[in-house]
Amino acid sequence: MTATHAQRKALGDFGERVAVRFLTDLGLTVVDRNWRCPDGELDIVAIDGGDLVVCEVKTRTSGRFGTPFEAVTDDKAHRLRRLGWRWVREHRDLAGGRRVRVDVIAVMAGARGAAEVDHRIAVV
Repeated sequence: MTATHAQRKALGDFGERVAVRFLTDLGLTVVDRNWRCPDGELDIVAIDGGDLVVCEVKTRTSGRFGTPFEAVTDDKAHRLRRLGWRWVREHRDLAGGRRVRVDVIAVMAGARGAAEVDHRIAVV
């Protein structure tokens, strides 16, 4: 059975909520979500000390189509970094000279129980 657009969106929204909770529990401050510009979208933008962290969130219910990390190619990671720098240019008041870091958060949503979260730091 193929998931509908609404089902995929609901799963993605769930994963982003889980990721925000995970990051805030680690002590990061989330400053933006689902930021869009003509070149793309950033799922989460957070501050971690001296770093501005651009987080790509990938949510899956199974490994049927590969791991969530496999969906973030080198090209995608580099595009996220460019989007991060664009975010910095548009939000200088929050960016404050911080380095841009790209993280990927994989959320595996099981049928029962809590979702599993895997966080890879500085993928680029």
